[in-house]
Amino acid sequence: MTNVDDPGARHEQRYRAAVEMAEYADRQGFAAVSCEEHHLSGTGWLPSPLLLASAVAARTTRLSVSISALLVPLYDPVRLAADIAVLDNISGGRLAIVAGMGYRPAEYAALGRDWARRGELMDTALAVMLAAWRDVPFEHNGALIDVTPKPATRPHPLLFVGGMSAAAARRAARFGLPFSPPMSMPALEELYLKELERLGKFGFVHRPEPGSKLTLLHEDPEAGWREYGPYILNEAREYASWGRAGLPRPNEAAVITVEDVRAQGYAEIVTPGEMLDQIAGGRTEIVMNPLIGGLPIEAGWASLRLLGDEVLPHIGAPAAPVAG
Repeated sequence: MTNVDDPGARHEQRYRAAVEMAEYADRQGFAAVSCEEHHLSGTGWLPSPLLLASAVAARTTRLSVSISALLVPLYDPVRLAADIAVLDNISGGRLAIVAGMGYRPAEYAALGRDWARRGELMDTALAVMLAAWRDVPFEHNGALIDVTPKPATRPHPLLFVGGMSAAAARRAARFGLPFSPPMSMPALEELYLKELERLGKFGFVHRPEPGSKLTLLHEDPEAGWREYGPYILNEAREYASWGRAGLPRPNEAAVITVEDVRAQGYAEIVTPGEMLDQIAGGRTEIVMNPLIGGLPIEAGWASLRLLGDEVLPHIGAPAAPVAG
């Protein structure tokens, strides 16, 4: 949702375009629309994923509506449980959420939350949400609380625990929730599965397809890099600026130029025919951000329509998540 180099489009227009793109994706058989959460971005990014997800849910009927990740320690847990329940009802049970902690102390400070207590805040939020969605009242902070309405999905919406640490893997197992690392992390996945076995609980791991990267479509990829490349670079630079030493993140790249973005594999630009060849070769996941880095709205539509009109009709089942 960033707005960097598209002066003709205010944020208002970009949010409207995002919802219209979701409607198109729903009609064309895309699998999901995914929103993420980042605060204190100079370009806007997306600080309120629950609001955008609600708009998408209200205007679509089939595709999954995902928030990945929702930074749950930044919220009051009772209010968050109620907001998610309402959103799940709006979507008719199509909601999926990855509960994350984030990795930027500045976000915690801005929202009045204690970075040093983030693990405790995460545990409390998960416990409160799971209790709030049950059919009986629960006690929290000395009060007996009954959150209504309950979610449309019973016992609760699809809820993953995200993260890139052993603590995250153990937390997911302890709560009996599926684990969603943002990239392939075999040691953590093995730890999670062992913890499940030790605790006698059931769960599973969900992560991006190996080698997954942001994808845009263009009839001429070289021309596409000239047109789209500066906007992909905008996102890569801002994302890199939030990194911390020793913190592994997906699609991490130290980039200065568009050529750096290409060389490091942050994103790809392919033709519809090349995408069909990749799918025939076994590719099962396509992640597209048609508004990446302030990409002009019409250029985003052009890329999205190539995928929706020229690729999906040839492969049948939904196979193309769209990143919000």
